[in-house]
Amino acid sequence: MDTTASLNAAMRYIEQRLFDEIDFTEMARIACCSEYQFRRMFSYLADMPLNEYIRKRRLSLAANLLHSGDEKIIDIAIKCGYESPDAFGKAFQSMYGVTPSALRKRAVTPKVFPPLFFHLTLKGGIEMEYRIVEKGAFYIMGKTGSIPLIYHGPNPHTADVWKKLRQEDLLVLMEYSEAEPNGVICAYGGNKEGVIPKEGDEHFMCVGVVMEKPMPDRFKGRFDVFSYEPTTWLVFSATENSKDSHILNTQQTYGRISEWLSTSEYAETGAPSMTWVETYDFSKPDRKSEIWVPVRKRA
Repeated sequence: MDTTASLNAAMRYIEQRLFDEIDFTEMARIACCSEYQFRRMFSYLADMPLNEYIRKRRLSLAANLLHSGDEKIIDIAIKCGYESPDAFGKAFQSMYGVTPSALRKRAVTPKVFPPLFFHLTLKGGIEMEYRIVEKGAFYIMGKTGSIPLIYHGPNPHTADVWKKLRQEDLLVLMEYSEAEPNGVICAYGGNKEGVIPKEGDEHFMCVGVVMEKPMPDRFKGRFDVFSYEPTTWLVFSATENSKDSHILNTQQTYGRISEWLSTSEYAETGAPSMTWVETYDFSKPDRKSEIWVPVRKRA
């Protein structure tokens, strides 16, 4: 499979349907990966979410229509997916600094936001430091919650799950950290089979510890628990080197993992991945971190 060709075929599909409804399931089929994987990879490589890219491309085409034709502004707004000229005008002015009518009157050539395409230099995939861990069944005990899925930039909603843990809860959890990855970890994701998450969808998150045995009865009602079946894990290493870098570096690493997986012999199982950080003391330089991804061999 030519991965770059498949990804660019998906980008051409988007380009051809900019003024129509884009079927993201079809886009993912063309790209030969899940929509979730495509969006995460795109966000990492383009440094913007896919939805933002599509919005900018539509507004760029709208600017050309305003400059070179006499089509009504309301018709152009509808083409771009806006329900009203006001909403279109605000989005257009935010991008170009002028209103649609002002740009048309000035008869100036607008700046173009060109289509993007993948250009990957790969030799068996992007080189990444990882190890393979065969892990038996285990449990994660901690606090769980749902957060909206955000593909680009830090997700402020993760703090809502962390806030559920009191200091005494963390002390108890650390006593029950029995297996690798040791210490407090975050688990993310977990998609139902056949359901592809979209940006803004509710996403599972857990802050807790890995245990080899079920949760003791005395903690029922205090902590949540969920289990993993025996599976293969790819463990990717990263380094955090500034107090603001943890979320962004981890997110960028997830993007690289998606890119790497698309060319590898492995595919994600859909179970939640885990993130381990050496310390949550953000003043410590060069903190080590790991991302644990549950995988299976491709058929």
